Amino acid sequence: MGRKVTLATCSLNQWVLDFEGNLQRILESIEIAKAHGAKYRLGPELEICGYGCADHFYESDTLLHSFQVLRKLLESPITQDIICDVGMPIMHHNVRYNCRVLFLNRKILLIRPKMLMANHGLYREIRWFSHWNQSRRVEEYFLPRMIQEVTGQDTVPFGDCVLSTKDTCIGTEMCAELWNPRSPHIQMGLDGVEIFTNASASHHELRKADQRVNLIKSATTKSGGIYLYANQRGCDGDRVYYDGCAMVAINGDIVAQGAQFSLSDVEVITATLDLEDVRSYRGEVCQPNMESEPKPCHRVKVDFSLSSGDDIYLPTHQPITWNFHTPEEEISLGPACWLWDYLRRSGQAGFLLPLSGGVDSSSTACIVYSMCVLICQAIQDGKSQVLEDVRRVVGDDTYCPQSPEELCGHMFTTCYMASENSSLDTCSRARELANQIGSTHMNINIDLAVKGILGIFSVVTGSWPKFRAYGGSPRENLALQNVQARVRMVLAYLFAQLGLWARGKPGGLLVLGSANVDESLTGYFTKYDCSSADINPIGGISKTDLKSFLLFCVEHFHLPALRGILAAPPTAELEPLTDGQVSQTDEADMGMTYSELSVIGRLRKISKCGPFSMFCKLIHTWKDVLSATEVAQKVKHFFRMYSMNRHKMTTVTPSYHAESYSPDDNRFDLRPFLYNTRWTWQFRCIDKQIPVLRVPLLVTAAGGEDAASEVEPSKTEGTVSPLAANTLNQKVLQ
Repeated sequence: MGRKVTLATCSLNQWVLDFEGNLQRILESIEIAKAHGAKYRLGPELEICGYGCADHFYESDTLLHSFQVLRKLLESPITQDIICDVGMPIMHHNVRYNCRVLFLNRKILLIRPKMLMANHGLYREIRWFSHWNQSRRVEEYFLPRMIQEVTGQDTVPFGDCVLSTKDTCIGTEMCAELWNPRSPHIQMGLDGVEIFTNASASHHELRKADQRVNLIKSATTKSGGIYLYANQRGCDGDRVYYDGCAMVAINGDIVAQGAQFSLSDVEVITATLDLEDVRSYRGEVCQPNMESEPKPCHRVKVDFSLSSGDDIYLPTHQPITWNFHTPEEEISLGPACWLWDYLRRSGQAGFLLPLSGGVDSSSTACIVYSMCVLICQAIQDGKSQVLEDVRRVVGDDTYCPQSPEELCGHMFTTCYMASENSSLDTCSRARELANQIGSTHMNINIDLAVKGILGIFSVVTGSWPKFRAYGGSPRENLALQNVQARVRMVLAYLFAQLGLWARGKPGGLLVLGSANVDESLTGYFTKYDCSSADINPIGGISKTDLKSFLLFCVEHFHLPALRGILAAPPTAELEPLTDGQVSQTDEADMGMTYSELSVIGRLRKISKCGPFSMFCKLIHTWKDVLSATEVAQKVKHFFRMYSMNRHKMTTVTPSYHAESYSPDDNRFDLRPFLYNTRWTWQFRCIDKQIPVLRVPLLVTAAGGEDAASEVEPSKTEGTVSPLAANTLNQKVLQ
């Protein structure tokens, strides 16, 4: 009697509604799994239609085409003699379910609907699907005629059931079910299920991978068993990047690990494991609990074995140590892979970036360069699909990149858009970085366009606005800054559309944005300026993380130009220079530092704090550096800026989702965009606490904080000063 089983799981770069491409990638993964001797193949969640279909799930076409793909899979000789586990939407009794379909040799074995929905953060599964809430209940599902014609079956089991082969028992989890306190694997394990599978569509966030790995290790540490994890990979049509990490675990140990970031459309991970290891583990650790399991799983029996009769000489996979990427490596790899998917699937010929010589735009440039490094490495590794995509993008069927810098020159255009307020330092820093990464670089002066627009205004109104430095009002000062920012947007799109045409090359370019997540929080950018690009790879990344990323790039990519960029103060360069030097800085305009914004952003979104509860937390967090009154002023200032500028998030450039405190208005951060910006009730609650807190805080700070720093709360905090209003719509160009 055999006891060793070879199992396969995979990461697939599926694309929403690309039924043809999705089918081919599924078949390729099954073919690879069989070539490695696997008898069971697990694929990602909703892999047939793509996970991110959103309201397309309401369409009957999506259900129809999914069944058409399923028929192709059933008919294919590639799927013979291996249990295939695929994901698709299915309607049962007029209710849509997110399902796994398990089949073998042209017969559907069972359909298992998802029981616990993902309905937080980016996920809205309850909008499109219902959860199967009938534990251990199985019904008959009547198959569509097109499937009946292939399988010869009228009905198949549908519900909470497991698959019992001749040598083991396999149970299914789906994505969020692993993260839930009532994970199905607990009861299944206590009822003797030995192999757990999890088909997932889990997106990348910075510093998140260890949570996934720890949950899977914990699941099999508690009750033993083998755990297969499959995940979607790539950009399937939205802001998120699914980051693979397919893996296999047994009894608390990881034995096989897939890549987290890769340009491969199909990656298959296989592992050979000994079922007796599970049984021995459970015999000592879990046996008393397993005897008391009151409600047995419904078992669907199949006349098939995962093991062979003679496997004594078959080696098994041994535990490995998971290799986690640092946050800087994640920024380098995740957005780069996302950009590549977007570029090759958009039909465009490359990217254009307004490069200002600041931290933000330089970070975007380095991510594009990282993409070129990954592409060249994949081509060297023999990835024919990547080379084919590169040739299609550059419009040359014979092209083969010789270096990342050369490839950058073909696919990446950068431009420095100078005005009379720009400094020579930022111009030289932008040019130096462009030279080092190899981008096609241009210097453009926008003064003529700005003067032309102001001339039109002057002819109509008879007035010519002036900067504050020259005696103008705050409103004039703000308008003059915004004109420059919006002119840059118009020119960026003009050069993106016609730049290649002027050089005798086909195609257009995608415009890249470079506003970070902290600036989005406060609205520190001009609406419809260069932040209004096609896509933004850093829109979900904090300024603090971007600086660390650039330090990483200095050494990893050998880009010394970044040292000068990091040393310079962040500035929009939209106001006149003072003696040829920058007088305007971002943190002064915003009224708070980027590190303070990161803390506030996490409290607002992750900890779900309003003004009062945020104040209550920050008086302790910042007690060593700020008085209670100063904390109150920071909190009030943030919420005024946030609420006055929330409307900008309705038009902000689609950004790579990388941070759990992102203010992205599209699906992730669902909040109003028209507020009472005075926050009278909330701010009054804060003010009532300051007299109470003053004495204990001064005692705590004795010897360090001067009592004279405590001042009475402003009696006019409900209004916005002209200076504050002037800083609210500034454009940050880095």
